[in-house]
Amino acid sequence: MPLIDILFVVLIFFIVTTTFKVPRHMIHLELPTVKDIPSTAVIEQHSVLAVDKAGHISLDAIAVPNVGLLDTYLKAFQQKNPGRKLELEADQDLTLGKMLEIWDALTRAGIPVKDLPARVRTPDEKSRLPR
Repeated sequence: MPLIDILFVVLIFFIVTTTFKVPRHMIHLELPTVKDIPSTAVIEQHSVLAVDKAGHISLDAIAVPNVGLLDTYLKAFQQKNPGRKLELEADQDLTLGKMLEIWDALTRAGIPVKDLPARVRTPDEKSRLPR
């Protein structure tokens, strides 16, 4: 029965070479959360320029009839809300041509595209555009 002898030697090897963990001392910390820090000031307000896959555009829940009028809406928005940051929320299935039209409207309105943060909405997320 040489197989039993080999298994016995392997078992003894594992028993001898096993190192057991030494229990470590732990310090219990309670870190502050956001709800623990009182604040009344709004740090920064963002407005959302949302575009769905069909090309329907809304600016802070106000529907824009077409891309050609977007720059006019954006200029009026900037006059009404000076200094407010804008965020682009586009659908994942939006065509590149429609995206370029939106970027052109932003440029005509004086909003640099490189300063505009963007989020891409996947198809399973709920649409933020009004119905």
